[in-house]
Amino acid sequence: MVERAIGSAAMIVNAQSRKGQDLFEHALEALRDLPFAIDAHAVTDAAALDGTVREALKAKPDLIILGGGDGTISGLVDHLVGTRTALGVLPFGTANSFARTLGIPLDLEGAVEVIRKGRRQRIDLGMVDDDYFANCAAIGISPQIAETVPDRVKRRLGRAGYVAWAALQYARFRPFMLTVDDGTAKRTLRALEVRISNGRYQGGTELVEAASVTSGEIVVQAVTGHFKRRLLRNWAASVLRLAARHDDTIDFTGRSLRIETVPPLPISIDGEVLARTPVTARVAAGAIDVMVPG
Repeated sequence: MVERAIGSAAMIVNAQSRKGQDLFEHALEALRDLPFAIDAHAVTDAAALDGTVREALKAKPDLIILGGGDGTISGLVDHLVGTRTALGVLPFGTANSFARTLGIPLDLEGAVEVIRKGRRQRIDLGMVDDDYFANCAAIGISPQIAETVPDRVKRRLGRAGYVAWAALQYARFRPFMLTVDDGTAKRTLRALEVRISNGRYQGGTELVEAASVTSGEIVVQAVTGHFKRRLLRNWAASVLRLAARHDDTIDFTGRSLRIETVPPLPISIDGEVLARTPVTARVAAGAIDVMVPG
């Protein structure tokens, strides 16, 4: 199959912060010598991102470049499903798990080089019920923190306040009962964390090695156990790439998996709390095109 040449592009950058505005300017400079026009937008209000993407897609560009973190990209990929527009990624977030999964360099120059000289690849998206996501969703302490942290803590105390709130939530956190149903059998176990994965990375760490954006399947990985210290051990072993990272995990793989928890729990999707159990995790096979290293 002959790959389509890029003749037009739109760039949309989440520029809420001062850093985001600076990255937008740097991206414009880095992209200025590309052999096609770019309709560029720095969006300072997150609520306007959806509308800006929808408006840009009306021109049917060959490429739409999204600059932001995993939450920004995951929240916007829905608009590319069913189009012929490819996605280019500028990893401007903290963890950049989606870019890591695709092998895109995390520096601006390297990411731009992928847009300039990379190739289009058809990839899967994950789904939680009817919501598409780019990389991963999670059940456990991380969505509990995200759902409960007061705005004043994040706004006034910054990172130190967030860490203190996370420690408080860890003290309150309890293991839960998880049931996974693949349509032929159910498995119930006590879990500490659940990772619903289309990609291998979560929080910038490679956690779900069985996941792939081209497999045509979704992976539900459970960290099992009755004592939450096992979750800390799993996190540490994963960061350090120790063999022990596999000791407490069970993977469920399929095109569609029903997930229930007791009690019902929030689900974070690429960092944003957007659902609660029970849900159905599915794969949208070959949903969009992305630019990846050639």
